[in-house]
Amino acid sequence: MTEFKPISELTYAQSVGELEGILRMMQSDNCDIDHLAAYTRRATELLKACRSRLTTTEEELRDILAALGTETGGNA
Repeated sequence: MTEFKPISELTYAQSVGELEGILRMMQSDNCDIDHLAAYTRRATELLKACRSRLTTTEEELRDILAALGTETGGNA
């Protein structure tokens, strides 16, 4: 089984890429049933991390746009 890099060290794109790889492996005829639980656990952790990063980015964008609206007098 593959040693997984800590999620905190992955970029969003790397996390998504790893998720896609896990999905391809699980859909293939070569899926290693002995490691299926570990891959499912890893996919769940990656999904949570991606969701968190998307939420954080969305909040940051809202704050930036709100500040921009304030600076321009609300006439964006």
